[in-house]
This record gives sequence, C-alpha cells and structure tokens, in this order.
Amino acid sequence: MTANLREATETSILVLGAGELGMAVLRGLARRSAQPARITVLLRCSTIASGEPENRKKIDELRSLGVTFQGSDLAILSAAQLSGHFCNFGTIIGCTGFVGGAGTQIKLARAVVEAGVKRYVSWQFGVDYDVIGRHSPQELFDEQLDVRDLLRSQKHTKWVIISTRMFTSFLFDPQFGVVDLAQNTVHALGSWTTAVTVTAAEDIGSLTAERVLAEPEIVNRVVYTAGDTVTYGRLADIVDASLKRKLNRVAWPVSQLRRELSEDPNDMVKKYRAVFAAGRGVAWDKATTYNEQRGTTSKI
Repeated sequence: MTANLREATETSILVLGAGELGMAVLRGLARRSAQPARITVLLRCSTIASGEPENRKKIDELRSLGVTFQGSDLAILSAAQLSGHFCNFGTIIGCTGFVGGAGTQIKLARAVVEAGVKRYVSWQFGVDYDVIGRHSPQELFDEQLDVRDLLRSQKHTKWVIISTRMFTSFLFDPQFGVVDLAQNTVHALGSWTTAVTVTAAEDIGSLTAERVLAEPEIVNRVVYTAGDTVTYGRLADIVDASLKRKLNRVAWPVSQLRRELSEDPNDMVKKYRAVFAAGRGVAWDKATTYNEQRGTTSKI
C-alpha cells in the first residue's frame, strides 16, 4: 500500500446504516469535517436504488453532503465477507441498532477486528451494559457485553463507546407508552422517582462526529453523554407544563412489568420497559458527562 493510499484509508469513515441516528451522525460528520474526508454510508443496494419518496429524499440529502455509498446487506454476509468490505476504512461507526437481530453486533465487531480497522465506534449508544450485567430481561444486552469483551481483549483496533441512554424521542413513542397522548396519560416505569437519562438523536450525532474528528483522540473507554436526566415524575411535570394541561399519571411497578413480560416473553417493548423500570444502568449524573463538561448539553 502506497503512503497516499494508506493515508486515504486511515482518514476514511464508514457509517453502518442511515436510520434516525445514522443520518444524524452523517450530518454531523459532514458539517464538522475540516477537510474533505471520505465519508461513506453502507446501505442495502435496494435502498440506494429505491424510488420510494422517503428513501429518495434521504439519498439526495446524503449526496448533497458529499457522502458516498457502499451497497451491502449486513444481515446476509458473514464476518469474513464483511471484513473484506471494512478493510478499506480507518474508522467504522455502527448505527444499525438491533434491527439485524441476535448475533449481528458481535458479527460486526469480529469483522472490524479481523479487517484491522484502526478505530471502531460500535452500536453501544444505549444503557450501561456493564452495570446492568448479564441475564437482564433484554437478552440482546448480553451480546453487547460480548462485543465489549471482544474489543477490550484485543490491542490493534482502538474503540470508543458513546453511552447516551434512551433516545429522547423514545419517551414519546406511542408503542413504548411512557407519554401516551392518545390516552392523555404519562406512565412511570418502576416509580415516579425512577430516573432515566435521555439524549436527542441530533445531539448524539453531533457528539459522535466531534469525538471521531477531534484531536487528541478519546479511545478505549466509555464516554457518557446526556441531554438530560429526569425522574418520571419530573417528566410528567414537563409534559403538563408544555401542553398546559394535566395528564393522568399511572405508575407501572417493576413487578407488574415483569409479570407482563413473563406472559409475553418475546415482546421487545415489554423487555425494554422491564429493564428501564429496574433503574440500573439507565441513568447517570448529567454533571459528569462529556457534553456537560464541554458546555454542549441540550434538554428535553
């Protein structure tokens, strides 16, 4: 590999996925890149070629940002096959979430390490998996611990984990049911004093881009961020004040949520509710977070 090609590879960035977070990260990278860095997004070929208006709008925006495309399907390729795609990039940022199902995140981590990628920002934007530990109600969290074990056990690929806790928008997702405007109700997961840390996707994207492009690098550690940390009681107060009306308040105790999960053990929403209701590894002091110390905190 020539010096110029090696430099191009080391400064190139591949983002896996362009959903809510992936788009925010790509926008952040395009805005913050001081010089034309090679920013690529990996998408299914069918998405890139899609004529569906929402997909076309996304593709057009990415092209306007100077992002290039790599067509591939993470779900069907093996770690060895993915490694061949990844070896031409210096930094890989995982933004696929859990949509790929069990085994996807550890497969991606193995492919990154096998490819000798210089730096990896894995899909670990959620809870503090180390604190929650194994055998939680959400079994996919065990795989996230496998990813951490793999990254920590090797020396070649630098890694950074950006913990943001819950996306702010998730609080208002009708399916999740915390703020249920259709029923004029706010539900507390666990109790009204249980706390949760939330961060908007746009802020996660900006902070991720800042960390990836900044010097000196922050590597081989977990970086905590927070838009805000609130109790469910405080959240209900905020919603009441914003809407200028008082919503009903109904607490969902841990015992109730675990019982509902035992009756429907494959329901993903019920798994998440049970995890958050327990209150462990889902909230941290905003004053200790990276963005608060940098003065870039936003609020819900």
